Amino acid sequence: MGGFFGVASKNDCMVDVFFGVDYHSHLGTRRGGLAAYDETIGLQREIHNIENSPFRTKFENIFDEMKGKAAIGCISDSDPQPLLIRSHLGTYAICIIGIINNAKDLIDKYLEVSGGHFDSMTGGAVNNTELVAALISQKKDFVEGIKYAQDSIEGTASILILTDKGSIIAARDKVGRIPVHIGKSDEGYCVSFESFAYTKLGYEDDSELGPGEIVEITADGVKQLAPAGKEMKICAFLWSYYGYPTSNYEGVNVEAMRCRNGEIMAASDMEKGNISDIDYVGGVPDSGTPHAIGYANKSDIPFARPFIKYTPTWPRSFMPANQKERDKVAKMKQIPVHELIQDKNLLFVDDSIVRGTQLKETVEFLYDNGAKAVHMRSACPPIMYGCKFLNFSRGRGDMELLARRVIQELEGDEGQKHIEEYSDSNTDRGRALREAICKKFNFASLEFQSLEGIIKAIGIEPCKLCTYCWSGKE
Repeated sequence: MGGFFGVASKNDCMVDVFFGVDYHSHLGTRRGGLAAYDETIGLQREIHNIENSPFRTKFENIFDEMKGKAAIGCISDSDPQPLLIRSHLGTYAICIIGIINNAKDLIDKYLEVSGGHFDSMTGGAVNNTELVAALISQKKDFVEGIKYAQDSIEGTASILILTDKGSIIAARDKVGRIPVHIGKSDEGYCVSFESFAYTKLGYEDDSELGPGEIVEITADGVKQLAPAGKEMKICAFLWSYYGYPTSNYEGVNVEAMRCRNGEIMAASDMEKGNISDIDYVGGVPDSGTPHAIGYANKSDIPFARPFIKYTPTWPRSFMPANQKERDKVAKMKQIPVHELIQDKNLLFVDDSIVRGTQLKETVEFLYDNGAKAVHMRSACPPIMYGCKFLNFSRGRGDMELLARRVIQELEGDEGQKHIEEYSDSNTDRGRALREAICKKFNFASLEFQSLEGIIKAIGIEPCKLCTYCWSGKE
């Protein structure tokens, strides 16, 4: 995935940008970067690999190395950024969030038309941020260039630009799949993916950019350069999984939504009579916990933590590139509370079930520690399609997804024609999918939140939400 943060201030803003970017560390694990503008020095930039060390430790000396009254930074799960670009538009720093699915075609077209070149990375790959800059630079100004880039890209691109005049240009992607917030203080203005990142720094909410909206930010104010479009398709998975609990998107708080989501799942189970003899409800840490709290509150089944993740010294479980190593790290972090496991019927709520590799080991771990039964609930519908709009998943194809693999095992290619039925627990195919996964993972029972249920929990008009990973509909 990735996240960005920027500040235009009346005074040096490096402290705010440092902490603002650091507050986006949950969105990426590969690269971190900062760029700043100072009237004397000009534009500066620093990029570090953060795969094995957090952003804060890699940039702890930044206050001695960079300064400026305007700065931007990002956490990236893909290419190194921000980049410094020199073009007819001036010298500027740029970072992006999103994914470009037609990058090869855009690169080939640009090279054919312009006769220019790109800086090539290992294996001949081109940094997507540089590609976006090349598209922007083909037009007469930043606004026209950003619109051209976003119209050309198949995927998603929210863009942050720091100019050589000390202003910041922020552009939300065309249909608002990811958020862009503006905050304000007595010192100036900031722009951020996560709203809590600036409220913790003393800023207050100013506005949230609409789909495709472009603004210019200075210490004195925010100027709209292009109005918002009418169509919105914000990612619903923001609330279910990768958004931070304290954040608000389109006015809806993540933690509050997850609690409502759990309540809706519990109500459904109660109506169907599916939760008898459960001793404890727990969350598959950590993002499943608020869903589980909502479930427990609604069902009157005690909430408990039968196992705890030991995180002080272990890296995030998906950091290692090797799947076997990721699974091992995840397993090593789990510490059991035997009094809450031994001879107990446990129901766990996971934020989502994607590939299922780590979940299988978690269930085995619970049975090894004496659990009588392990029931599983997913806080979102079965994930049937790999996201083609955001790069928060490293999957290489739909058949890496657990639900799609099980469908193939059940019915072969014919089953892939009936994905909507498999998603619905009220159909024969839907029940078959759940029974097959239960058998594969040794679940006592399994249910997924319905698409209608998660939309209700979010509370935004369905037409404004992207649910592609569940429904396959854009």
